[in-house]
Amino acid sequence: MRITSNFDSGNISVISATDCNDVQLEIKNDHNSEFYQWFHFKVESNAGEEHTYRILNAKNSAYPDGWVDYHTMASYDRETWFRIDTEYKNGELVFKHIPEFDHVFYAYFVPYSYERHLDLVHKSQLMPDTQLITLGETLDGRDMSVLQIGQPAEGKKVIWITARQHPGESMAEWYVEGLLDRLFDHDDATSRLLMDKAVFYVVPNMNPDGSARGHLRTNAAGANLNREWMTPTMENSPEVLFVREKMFETGVDMFLDIHGDEAIPYNFVAGCEGIKSYDERHKQLEESFKAAYAAATPEFQDVHGYPKDKPGEANPTVAASWVGEQFKCLSYTVEMPFKDHNDAPDAFYGWNDVRSAKFGSDALTAILAVVDQLR
Repeated sequence: MRITSNFDSGNISVISATDCNDVQLEIKNDHNSEFYQWFHFKVESNAGEEHTYRILNAKNSAYPDGWVDYHTMASYDRETWFRIDTEYKNGELVFKHIPEFDHVFYAYFVPYSYERHLDLVHKSQLMPDTQLITLGETLDGRDMSVLQIGQPAEGKKVIWITARQHPGESMAEWYVEGLLDRLFDHDDATSRLLMDKAVFYVVPNMNPDGSARGHLRTNAAGANLNREWMTPTMENSPEVLFVREKMFETGVDMFLDIHGDEAIPYNFVAGCEGIKSYDERHKQLEESFKAAYAAATPEFQDVHGYPKDKPGEANPTVAASWVGEQFKCLSYTVEMPFKDHNDAPDAFYGWNDVRSAKFGSDALTAILAVVDQLR
């Protein structure tokens, strides 16, 4: 048996692989951080034999509650990913699989590679009225890219969308890919109307270093970017610093920051109830957006989610809170599950890349519903 994670976003340590009935593994920490939960590795072994994998350090991961009712993802071709039997017991994540082929990949969620990211942003620049802008370089020397879609003009709203501040939340970039596919479809009336009314600034991957390194939550310096929005630095969080500078240049009328949640098996949003400037107008914008999203797709709901912050008690270092307060705008964190959306479950695939992309596409319907009210 051969096990490797020597590829983009790979992460696993092999403790013992002498017996296919008891393969012992551990997940590596993010660099300079105690966070870990993302795994992605390949196994080369005999097809047709049952294999049992044990992730020994699951109980000390960042979100051990995330393992409850979780099912590992597997793929033979890195295109189609499906769920396999998984159990969390005695502090270990245990999954069993009889592979149909000699080579199989396993991952915490469907990966979104840096190469696919490069394809996404460079193909996007070929679309009408779209510009690919390099804001600067990450600590590992990768491009920090934003797509400007549409031409600024008087009266047009400015809508910002960022994804994957936490690199292991790969569903976020699948979401953006789906959103962009629809936004570029000029046969789609929703997209045409939005392009008349708004300019979009889209950052498909806020954390390309962490993504390539196989991190769950941090960048190359070990910084959690979604806690860096008050005081980002070139040494610790240049990704946030570059995006903030561009936001000051463009202004922001609406902001969506796309994430994944380890434990909650639902799609939901987290708003700005706790920021100091929150008022009735902001509340009505939030309610209108949520109602429109729920009407657009059963993949969205507003019953399950995070507790709402009390007035004035929002964490100002979090992107959605900082942007909402700084620009007095509609500002949401969008969360998707690593497990499934329990209001519309799929036993074979769970929540996956395809559903994430469709959910991103559906977001445009909700944005159109509120765009005229943003200012």
